[in-house]
Amino acid sequence: MITIEKLGVLLGPTDREFEKYGTLNPGVFQEGNTVHLFYRAVEFGNISTIGYAKSDGPFNIVERMERPLIEIDFEYEKHGVEDARIVKIDDIYYLTYTAYDGINALGALATSKDLIHFEKQGIITPQVNYQDYKDFVTRKNEDELNPKYLLLYNLFAEIGLVADKFRLLRDKDLVLFPRKINGKFALLHRIWPGIQIVYFDHWKDLTKSFWEDYLKNLTDYIVLDPKGFFEVNYIGAGGPPIETEYGWLLIYHGVQETITGKTYHAMAALLQLDKPEIEISRLKYPLFSPTRIWERVGAVNNVVFPSGQALFGNDLYIYYGVADESIAIVKLDINELLLELRMQT
Repeated sequence: MITIEKLGVLLGPTDREFEKYGTLNPGVFQEGNTVHLFYRAVEFGNISTIGYAKSDGPFNIVERMERPLIEIDFEYEKHGVEDARIVKIDDIYYLTYTAYDGINALGALATSKDLIHFEKQGIITPQVNYQDYKDFVTRKNEDELNPKYLLLYNLFAEIGLVADKFRLLRDKDLVLFPRKINGKFALLHRIWPGIQIVYFDHWKDLTKSFWEDYLKNLTDYIVLDPKGFFEVNYIGAGGPPIETEYGWLLIYHGVQETITGKTYHAMAALLQLDKPEIEISRLKYPLFSPTRIWERVGAVNNVVFPSGQALFGNDLYIYYGVADESIAIVKLDINELLLELRMQT
């Protein structure tokens, strides 16, 4: 078993209007001893923007902005700019996030050269309704597709909304790998209920026709699907994968359906370095689960939602949202985790 040290809540809501109702799910970027946190800040009405804080070391907060760093600018994100993840490739920072308009949750991208000024590049995930989605994904390899990929289609079909051109395929938890793979950007994303991968040369290549072809061959791009008791409902990627000599270490969340509602767990998997759509192994049990009061009780109970990490020596610090309300940290030995994952193969 892996020794997990829960260090408690790092950041919580303040009296500032933009983050009065929640500070959660931070994207994390580490530069030496400095940790940058780009967190979801929630105001009245469940409207989200991205706040910013900086830490000297893993948990010594030395700066916190008094207003949002990234605000709502477009109709497609009018209800929220949510759940950022961030990497640096070459000299550009790439911040992916969920754009929520009150109905649709789609993946979007912003870029920066200084971590201060971000230029939004727009929606980069498929913009198709559920009828088109169903037609695409069942055109080929339908027998290989987890039936849960059609659960939302079936739900909307029952209420007559599958052909609604304003109700689009949900795609969340966008996470770029921290370097190009075989010369291409590699992006994890979540079309419910699994984690998929897409390769591209430039985000402008992610056009409607690109995604239509991709969806027709969706089974070729599935990295992980729900597996086992603790992630039976659905899963989604956490922070950017960590490159190790044994493979890409991916921390992700798994959702378990219980008689009292959903429980979110932190999970871990190891993916092949040159072809990360190939799973090497994954833990058969949660890395950690909601056990402390701040994880079990809040805006949404029983949630641990890993979204970023920082590495100091062998100590891996995982930053995660708790109960959709605050940000907490756990610490573990990365070598201990990698050993456990290698023993699962």
